[in-house]
Amino acid sequence: MEKALIAMSGGVDSSVAALLTKEAGYECVGCTMRLFRNEDVGEGERTCCSLDDVEDAKSVCMRLGMPHYVFNFSDDFSEKIIRKFVDSYFAGATPNPCIDCNRYMKFDKLYERARLLGCSHIVTGHYARIARENGRYVLKKALDPAKDQSYVLYTLSPEQLSHTLFPLGELTKEQTRRIAEENGFLNSRKPDSQDICFVPNGDYAAVIETFSGRKSEPGRFIDENGNVLGEHKGVIHYTVGQRKGLGIASSAPLFVTRIDPENNTVTLTHGEGLFTDTVTVKDLCLSAVDKIDRPLRVEAKIRYRHAPAPATAVQTDDDTLVIKFDTPQRAVTKGQAAVLYTGDTVIGGGTIV
Repeated sequence: MEKALIAMSGGVDSSVAALLTKEAGYECVGCTMRLFRNEDVGEGERTCCSLDDVEDAKSVCMRLGMPHYVFNFSDDFSEKIIRKFVDSYFAGATPNPCIDCNRYMKFDKLYERARLLGCSHIVTGHYARIARENGRYVLKKALDPAKDQSYVLYTLSPEQLSHTLFPLGELTKEQTRRIAEENGFLNSRKPDSQDICFVPNGDYAAVIETFSGRKSEPGRFIDENGNVLGEHKGVIHYTVGQRKGLGIASSAPLFVTRIDPENNTVTLTHGEGLFTDTVTVKDLCLSAVDKIDRPLRVEAKIRYRHAPAPATAVQTDDDTLVIKFDTPQRAVTKGQAAVLYTGDTVIGGGTIV
């Protein structure tokens, strides 16, 4: 019998993933990852990894007759996820730490622990699918487009995919909750986490300043011609495309179009410059192919909630990809990921520069 390690956050998705894996005939071990310390990010209401979440996960494991462990990965998480998040904001970028957490924690550190426990597979509650095509494991979108999470999993290699299970990939969220209710899980109606797990109450700037011990210095709001429009609170408070919370009076809405940490300026316009048809990405992770050796027609997403848009992708060197969209896209943001699809298959992606 093959053995699987289930990553359990205490939520309904990972709980049902554990149940379905057990029903599929695997010997299952549940685990919850402790990822951060309060002193690193400040006090506040937690969105995951709390003591209650651990107890919820443990309760499900007891009901399923599975052992449950808590793994302390807080040092690695602090260095590889939170520090990168903080440094990115000070550099004027807007990162997606969920992608890095999947890359470095769930499918790297956790898989190391899985091997020590004799597990052949890692299981998570993500809504995505894995298929074997032409002798290669590939990542595919979930059948439910409203819940698809393939975007945040694009860094997984064919080797990692071969040791991974996504039992929820063909379910809707309501089907998942119904399975949980039918099996008496206490968390069957537990709300989904909406914020980044280590950001209490959605206050990114407070976490950045607490973790770094550094205050973000106020600077100038300017227009595209360099004219001063007012004073900003510090570059970590803003992202490209932002309209709310600027504190600048204007006859028409103003949007952030550029963040320049070197000169400590934030450029605002009435929408000019918000759209572009060309995106360059670095830190490439290609999974469905080894290399894009000729222009490839794709659909590309430039953020998690972005609808995939038709484009042509050209790989210019081993670590650089240029994406040319058929129509200009709004608020392309440095630090976010651009992920490529052909149909429902993830080709790969990289970080927008």
